Amino acid sequence: MATRTDAPTRREQILKEAARLFAERGFHGVGVDEIGAAVGISGPGLYRHFAGKDAMLAELLVGISDSLLTGAKRRLAEADGVTGPEAVLDSFIEGHIDFALDDRPLITLHDRELDRLRDADRKMVRQLQRQYVELWVGVVREVYPAVSEPSARSAVHSVFGLLNSTPHLGRPGSLPGRAVTATLLHRMARGAFAAVAAG
Repeated sequence: MATRTDAPTRREQILKEAARLFAERGFHGVGVDEIGAAVGISGPGLYRHFAGKDAMLAELLVGISDSLLTGAKRRLAEADGVTGPEAVLDSFIEGHIDFALDDRPLITLHDRELDRLRDADRKMVRQLQRQYVELWVGVVREVYPAVSEPSARSAVHSVFGLLNSTPHLGRPGSLPGRAVTATLLHRMARGAFAAVAAG
C-alpha cells in the first residue's frame, strides 16, 4: 500500500502487476505467462507463490478490503482521546484518498471482477466492506449528530463513489499533481458530508 517504505516482496510485485494487467485487459485477457514476464519470472514460476490467477484475484480484492478496514481501525485507535471526531473524519478521508490515488487498478478490478471470486471470498470482501462503512458512519454521526444513521450511511457510500472515481480522471500524468488532486478530493468529500448535514 501507499504507506509502505520497504521494498516489495516478490509476492507483492506479482500482485501489483497482476492488478495492473487485470485492470487493463480483464481477468480472462491475461495469462500467467504475461504476469510472470512482468515481474521477470516464468509463468510456471508463479505457481510457487499462488495456486493460480483465481488465487491472485482473491488475494487482491480481499486484501485491499482488509487493508482499508485495518487502516481505519488504526486511525481510530490513534485518535482515541487525542483528537476529536473532525480530525478522525479527515484522517479517514486522507487514508481513502491514498488508496484511491495509489491503487487505482484495484478500484477497476473490484468494479469489473468481484463476481468472479468464489462465494466465500466474495462474502469476505462484502463483510470487510460493511465493517469499514460502519466505522465511517459512526464518525460521521459524531461530527454531524443531526444526521440520521441511514443518511450517514448513504453519504458514506456516496463519498466512496466520489473518491473511487479516480480511474476515470485520466492517465496519472494528466492529473494536476497528486497533492492538488488529493486536496480537491478531500474538499469535495467534506463538502458532500456537510451538504447532507445541512439537509
